[in-house]
Amino acid sequence: MDNISEVGMGNLSRLKWVALSKISNSSTHIKVQSLIMKFQLNSTSGRASRHFHNGKLINFRSPMQAIAQGTLCTIIMTLCCGIGAPAFAASRLTLRLGPFEQSVAIEDLENFAKSGDLPPSLKPYRAVLTPQVRQLLLKHLQIDPNMTEKFINDLLRSGDGGRLLGRIAEALPNSSVEQLQAALFLATRQANGLSVLGFLRAYPEENVTVDASSAVGIALQLNASNLQSLAVGPVLEKELSVADAASFRPSFEPDRLGSQYVQEQTLILQDQKRDRTIPVDLYWTNKTEGPLIVLSHGFGSDRKFLNYLARHLASYGFTVASLEHPGSNFTWLNGVSIGGNLGELLPGSEFIDRPKDVSFMLDQLARLNQEDGPLASKLNTEQVSVIGHSLGGYTALALAGGELNLKELRQYCKDRSPLGRSPADWFQCAAADLPGDKVQMRDQRVVQVVALNAVTGRLFGKNGLSQVATPTLFLTGTEDAITPSLDHQLRAFSQLSVPKYLIAAIGGTHLSVTDRANLNAALARSTLVKEHIGKEADPLRQLVRGVSLAFVKQLTPDAKTYQPFLTPAYAQSLSTSSMGLRLTKELPPTMSTWFQVLAIGNQQVAIRLPQMNDFSVSAIKSISAIKSFFFPSAKVLTKADCCAGQLNQVFTDLINNYDQDSTGIS
Repeated sequence: MDNISEVGMGNLSRLKWVALSKISNSSTHIKVQSLIMKFQLNSTSGRASRHFHNGKLINFRSPMQAIAQGTLCTIIMTLCCGIGAPAFAASRLTLRLGPFEQSVAIEDLENFAKSGDLPPSLKPYRAVLTPQVRQLLLKHLQIDPNMTEKFINDLLRSGDGGRLLGRIAEALPNSSVEQLQAALFLATRQANGLSVLGFLRAYPEENVTVDASSAVGIALQLNASNLQSLAVGPVLEKELSVADAASFRPSFEPDRLGSQYVQEQTLILQDQKRDRTIPVDLYWTNKTEGPLIVLSHGFGSDRKFLNYLARHLASYGFTVASLEHPGSNFTWLNGVSIGGNLGELLPGSEFIDRPKDVSFMLDQLARLNQEDGPLASKLNTEQVSVIGHSLGGYTALALAGGELNLKELRQYCKDRSPLGRSPADWFQCAAADLPGDKVQMRDQRVVQVVALNAVTGRLFGKNGLSQVATPTLFLTGTEDAITPSLDHQLRAFSQLSVPKYLIAAIGGTHLSVTDRANLNAALARSTLVKEHIGKEADPLRQLVRGVSLAFVKQLTPDAKTYQPFLTPAYAQSLSTSSMGLRLTKELPPTMSTWFQVLAIGNQQVAIRLPQMNDFSVSAIKSISAIKSFFFPSAKVLTKADCCAGQLNQVFTDLINNYDQDSTGIS
């Protein structure tokens, strides 16, 4: 593999020479490229070429099985994609499907991508040119043109970047290292970003040969999560649509601030038995009623993550307690040294300590409620609503009675390759080292939970969430790359038997609901983890304010007044062209098909590929070169980055340093 680094990852100027020769003079291009290749292919490069042709392929599984959108797969997509049509480009494609081979015009493939209709030349490939493949052909990935040279140089300099190019070489069996590099460079320079068709158009030969089975297998597997989002989003948007949304005219707007003046105070609680310091921000008013509301943040975040929601609920007379979990907050993340062991980033014990943090806080607030002072009789710890985001969503569900099934979790983590995991899938596997088979963290004082973009995955097994004993409100974003919708919220929602509601944000991402003042705006421009957090997400935050208030009000005498804001019409009335909003009590029947797809586990797809061996271990280390593209400075993260900017770096570092043997996960 080091040999590939020496050859394929050399000076980018050589790639430019090939590329510029192609653009400036097509008649001399092949001769110029031949001279360059002859110059480059020394004895070292010969070993590199043999590696490409004799390397082992990954045994890719069902395209809907793995959650693959997120840090790793974005990088691999970068290798697979390109867009645009240079002045002189490949015009024909030789497609191989087993022993069958046929030459087709790339223009026919482009027409298929645009219209969905198969021209005669492509009809023999009907079995592999599925709607999912068409969606992939239309997919664009944006990279700042000013950073293209650094991006490719850093990528190709790493030995495992060459291994990834080797995977592409399996799908383009007649290609050389230099041809792939030249096509990649040209494709990334195009104004509209990267796509598969653009990569083919940028290929520096008139004809490019593609092994259809290998190409489709790679594309579907590596983009499974993205394809799921593309498919599930329209299903939810259409089937959860109601006709009366346009006529919804409420007598008041629950998303507007209430009339009461909100006071704030910070407490520092010390749990000496567990050696944990737990800061808590309290929000209250002079006239307090209803349950105590507890906010639990996600991994790498802090107690300010939903400031706007805390103040909003408090302005209606609720006391809100937003606590900080010391083993998974911003301070922990900023100070941890990330090595190869997943437990160094997120200790498995945190899945137990987080619910215990809430229970400990409730014990302390119950005592404070009995003492003289401004908070006396304002802390209703016997009736608690927990609102959690991401890992905080897990925390809320565990407190509501969700039972951890560690036996099922261990099996899931053992059978899955890191290549096919979303960040949330990595995180949940940290709990696999906990002792025992099942764990219950129920706190009887919790009578309601709101789970926003919750991490669930396989933490609760097949039936653990059926034991949730409180009314529950879920929120899912169909473009959430951190906790993908289908596997972390929709499947979990389907397991609940209690009164339940689901908000579906079609186009929403993992951080769309969080406080804009507590986010790094640069994240919205990231190509590693795409987030919609600006003005386009304001309607979702508006809905979260209104629905959360209406949900908590169900525990008060005002329940009937606020019931209209727990209806599909209210949610849909706030929809925009960029973000569709839906609310439902039950999933549409068609979703059962998607859950069956998730249940097939590790069954192979019909396209048979050779076995995976060492690629999954080594490929995850190739991300270090990309990290500098998005994080050119090694500075310590500041508070302004909290809850957002560090997510890219965290997942990059984790994957980069992942040591399979140290975790026992294969």
